[in-house]
Amino acid sequence: MGFKPVPAAVSLLLALLIWFVVPVPEGVSPQAWHLLALFVGIIAGIIGKAMPIGAMAVLAITLVALTGVTVPELIDGEPVKNPAAQAVKDALSSLNHSLIWMIGIAIMISRGLLKTGLGMRIGYLLISVFGKRTLGVGYSLAFADLLIGPVTPSNTARGGAIVHPIMRSIALSFGSDPEQGTENKIGKYLALVNYHANIITCCIFVTATAPNPLVVDLVAKATDSEIHLSWGTWFAAMVVPGLIAMLLMPLALYFMYPPEIKHTPDATTFAKSKLQEMGAMKRDEKIMLGIFLILLLLWAGVPDMLFGIKIDATATTFLGLSLCLLTGVLTWEDALKEKGAWDTIVWFAALVMMANFLNKLGLITWLSDAMQSGIAHLGLNWISGCALLVLAYLYSHYVFASGTAHVTAMFGAFYGAGIALGAPPMLFALIMAAASGIMMSLTHYASGSSPVIYGSNYVGMGEWWKAGFAMSILELLVFGTIGVLWWKVLGYW
Repeated sequence: MGFKPVPAAVSLLLALLIWFVVPVPEGVSPQAWHLLALFVGIIAGIIGKAMPIGAMAVLAITLVALTGVTVPELIDGEPVKNPAAQAVKDALSSLNHSLIWMIGIAIMISRGLLKTGLGMRIGYLLISVFGKRTLGVGYSLAFADLLIGPVTPSNTARGGAIVHPIMRSIALSFGSDPEQGTENKIGKYLALVNYHANIITCCIFVTATAPNPLVVDLVAKATDSEIHLSWGTWFAAMVVPGLIAMLLMPLALYFMYPPEIKHTPDATTFAKSKLQEMGAMKRDEKIMLGIFLILLLLWAGVPDMLFGIKIDATATTFLGLSLCLLTGVLTWEDALKEKGAWDTIVWFAALVMMANFLNKLGLITWLSDAMQSGIAHLGLNWISGCALLVLAYLYSHYVFASGTAHVTAMFGAFYGAGIALGAPPMLFALIMAAASGIMMSLTHYASGSSPVIYGSNYVGMGEWWKAGFAMSILELLVFGTIGVLWWKVLGYW
C-alpha cells in the first residue's frame, strides 16, 4: 500500500467535511471553499505523513486539475471556453514560479560546495575558531547570516545557498548524517540554528528579505506617506530586539534539541589537522569559491548599486549552476542525482499554487476581513485588540507558503484595523513589520529558505514545527517587550 491508512483517512475526512458538510460562508465563493477543503486535507496528510511530501504534492496537483476548483464560471463576463484545460494550467502554474526554481537550483549548487571540498574546508576553518563547543558553532552560523544580511535581499539565497552548505559540511565533519541516522549528533541543532538565524536577520534589515520593502510601501499607503520606514529607521528600530533574539535563539534551541556532541575540546586541533591533510586549495575548490563570490555579489545587488544593472536572483542562481556545469565542477549526473532538489521543486510548487489561488479566489481577504471585524466588535482597548490582530496575522501564516503573498493579502487590512482601534501608527507599523518576519519561522514551507534547510533531512517535520512555534513565542516576547521599550526610547511612539 502506497499510503498510511489512518493519517490518510483523517486527511480525507477533513477534506470531505469542509467540502460537503460545512456550509460555504457568506462572501466566499464555492470554488474558494472547495480549494480550502483540498488544502486542509493535503496539509493534514503532510503533517500525518500519509505519503511522502512529494507524493502528497502530486496528489494535490492532480485533485486541483480534476476538480477545477480554481476555475471561475465566468472570466470578464464570458464562460471559460475550456475549463478542463484551464484547471490543468492552474494546477501546474507554480512550476513556472521563479522562487521555486531558485530553491531547487540553489540545492544543486550546494552539492558543488560539498563535492569540491570547499564547503568542508570552510567548515573546518569555522570549527578551528569556534569549534570548542557546539554552541559556539551555532553562534558562528548565526553571525555569518547576520553579516551578509544587509546586502542579500534574498533570504533563500542567504540561508539556503550560502550558510546551509557550510552548516552541512560542519555536521558531516562530525559524522552527523541523516542518511546514517546520526542527525542528533550535531546536525539537527545546527540546521535549526541555520534556519532561525536566517529569519531573525530578516527582521533586522529591510533589505534582508523580499516582503520587507512591501511592508514599507503598505505602511506608507495606509498613512498617506506620513510614516516612511527608511532603511535607517527600520534598522535602528529592529537592531536591539533583533540582536537580543539572535543571542537567545541558539541557547533556546540548544536546550530544546540538545546535540549529542556538546564539548569538543580537541575540535580546534582536529580541524587544523584536517586542513593540513586537505593541503592547498585545489582547482575545483578555487573555481567553486569564485562562483560562490560571483553569486554573492549578484545576489547582493552590487551590479545594480554600481552600474544600474539589475540581475534577477533566480537568473543569478541559474548562472551559478551553469558555471558549475561549464567548468566541470558539477556534472549533469550530479544535478540529476540531487533528489532533494527535484523533490523540493515539486512539493513547494504544489503548496505555493494552492496558497496563491486561495488568495486569488478571495478566501484570504474574506478571512482577514472577518477577523478584523470580529476583533473590532469585542469592544477591547487598542492594546488588547492589536495583540489579537498581531497573533491572528502571524499564525495565519500556517496556510501560506510565501511571506510576500501573506503580506500582500493581509498586512494592509490588519494594519488598518489596528489604526482604527487607536494604536499609535508608528508603533503598530513596527510591531506588524516584526511579525511579518517572525511568521516565517513557523513551518517547513513558510519561506524560501525553509524547504532548502528542511530538505537536508536533519530535522523531522514535527520537530521543525515545534521549534518554529517556540521560536515565534520567544521572538514575540522579545519584540513585544524590549522592542516596544526601545522604540519608546527612540521616540517612535
